[in-house]
Amino acid sequence: METSARLLRLLSLLQAHREWSGADLADRLGVTARTVRRDVDRLRELGYPVNASPGTGGGYQLGAGAELPPLLLDDDEAVAVAVGLRTAAGQGIEGIGETSVRALSKLEQVLPSRLRRRVGALNAFTVPMLRGPQPNAVDPGVLTELANLCRDAERLRFEYSDHGGAASRRTVEPHRLVCSERRWYLVAWDLDRDDWRTFRVDRITPKPPHGPRFAPRTPPAEDLAAYVSRGVSTRAYASHAVVRLLVPKERAAERISPSAGVLEAEGPDSCVLRTGASSLDVMVIHVMMTGFDFEVLEPAELTEAIRTAHDRLARSLARSSARAAKSAPRTPDGAGRTPGTRSGSGAGS
Repeated sequence: METSARLLRLLSLLQAHREWSGADLADRLGVTARTVRRDVDRLRELGYPVNASPGTGGGYQLGAGAELPPLLLDDDEAVAVAVGLRTAAGQGIEGIGETSVRALSKLEQVLPSRLRRRVGALNAFTVPMLRGPQPNAVDPGVLTELANLCRDAERLRFEYSDHGGAASRRTVEPHRLVCSERRWYLVAWDLDRDDWRTFRVDRITPKPPHGPRFAPRTPPAEDLAAYVSRGVSTRAYASHAVVRLLVPKERAAERISPSAGVLEAEGPDSCVLRTGASSLDVMVIHVMMTGFDFEVLEPAELTEAIRTAHDRLARSLARSSARAAKSAPRTPDGAGRTPGTRSGSGAGS
């Protein structure tokens, strides 16, 4: 049982990283380098294609073999799993998108070529019927390529199109993929700008060859999901605001996505929304569209913009009411009663 558990641990390490030195594997497993070599031979006997390169810079790498390794899956099941993972990754299904990319990266690493062709054909000639248009669809192949580069700490070269359609060449050190609803983002260190940047994956076109390898840097934030949310909902805009919503955070989160603002719990009956917009006038509409009562915390200029909008709306309502009164049907004497009668008295009084 100890040997079996160690083999499973060794296989997991080989799947999680592109290449390991014998010394690193021995240290992780708590055994000698000789035991590592014997365990690698056992994996090969079981059908796992483990490549070894000699020398001081050499190591072990899990490769793709002529046959599918014994994963307790037959060919049809392996294809079904790969297609399902690609679909989940490409459609951004809540809660499983990032996990699907990691699992697909491991599976495609060992799929034999004949199964890769079947998976590719199914994806190329399958048209999904979605609930709505997908203007920002991401190629699952690009996702898995980026995930592999993040895993292996290899530099990425790509062409990037900004929101205006202008293209530029970038060289980055990729760190993590972040999924928000149906949109994917890459958090990476931009070598040309010497700073952390967030890139929309649907605007990335990889330009191999990639590399060399790099030493991973300390990420820009511990919570990368919140970091990306702040970037796409606040920092990317000219006008910023902080408002208190008079509802619990859980209820606000049902209507406000991470790409629209960052929510912070404040108490049982309120929360704080940090958000951005192209202008204060647009910010007024953005906050109103949340559908919740609110209080502006900052900036003071937003309160003035709301007051201006309030006065404009009040004038509009007054004009609409006056117009409705003029067009309403009237009684013969204009007072709601016929001539010859007086309000409050009978006909014989």
